[in-house]
Amino acid sequence: MTVFILIFLLIAVMVTIGGIYGWKQEQKRRQALAAAATRLGLSFSSEKNYELAGQLGFLDRLQKGSNRYCYHVARGAYEGHEVIVCDYHYETYSRGKHGRQTHHHYLNLTTMIIPVFVPELQIAPESFLDKIASSLGFDDIDFESAEFSRKFKVTSPDKKFAYDFCHARMIEYLLLKPDQILEVEGNTLAEIRRGRLTPKTLRSDLEHLAQIRSLIPGYLLKTPPPQLP
Repeated sequence: MTVFILIFLLIAVMVTIGGIYGWKQEQKRRQALAAAATRLGLSFSSEKNYELAGQLGFLDRLQKGSNRYCYHVARGAYEGHEVIVCDYHYETYSRGKHGRQTHHHYLNLTTMIIPVFVPELQIAPESFLDKIASSLGFDDIDFESAEFSRKFKVTSPDKKFAYDFCHARMIEYLLLKPDQILEVEGNTLAEIRRGRLTPKTLRSDLEHLAQIRSLIPGYLLKTPPPQLP
């Protein structure tokens, strides 16, 4: 009996130590993210922001699960563009032997405002199931670049906009980062990645999105002339 008590106490101590270590690492990450945001001239808040998550809910990839919130939010102007970089959380549930289990999912999100409203466009790594769906005739826009069409699933209700957006130079650049999920909707350009932010990715994701913004053809970002009555 004493042996079982000792084992239980040892496990409890290890769990406690692990929890303290994880908390300290998270505190260090928060402080490093705050410092990185300050260096970039951005404001920073580590608080959970449910309102912002709701405002960004028009992005398809942010419509999953429940208990959605943003945190570690850096926002402001970067290279003259209004931007937001943050961690994003949502939950899903499953049934197991011990009842309902909660699964926590973490993404990091970077958004940039563009000057006009454009058609919806999604560019994401093509999964095995996507390849099967595409072979069965489900919607997936193909391009002259066989490598790009093989690695990415591109969807949009406006195929002309998709082709204009994904021109040769854009395709060449996007192929350098085949793990990204890119969404364009309304006046928002967004990049979504799995996992949590780091000080390094905070800056590199901003640079990456700014580069994508610079590759968007100028005529796609011009406000159309008003319609005559």
